[in-house]
Amino acid sequence: QRYCQDVYRGQLASVHSAARNQELQKLARTYTILAPWIGAVTSRRAGQWESHWEDSSPWNYANWAPIHPSHTVTTCTTLSTRDGLWRSRFCFQLRPFICQY
Repeated sequence: QRYCQDVYRGQLASVHSAARNQELQKLARTYTILAPWIGAVTSRRAGQWESHWEDSSPWNYANWAPIHPSHTVTTCTTLSTRDGLWRSRFCFQLRPFICQY
């Protein structure tokens, strides 16, 4: 997130529709086989686990893979280039990312 902000003056991508999810999946697939970061974070807030977008946009769409998101520690989210599903991952992993600006 910080690299996206500092270098591109952007935010990690937020996804608000199936069409946008598919568009980003196809875009990512042209550059990498690794699932890139998108801007969803899942964390515990006021005793409840919830997901939110880094850019503070409304949470109005989700495309989680089965058993995701993880509700054990704060996690960040990847978008699979293979199936378009989202998966929780430890935030410190180095991965490609989709930055919107």
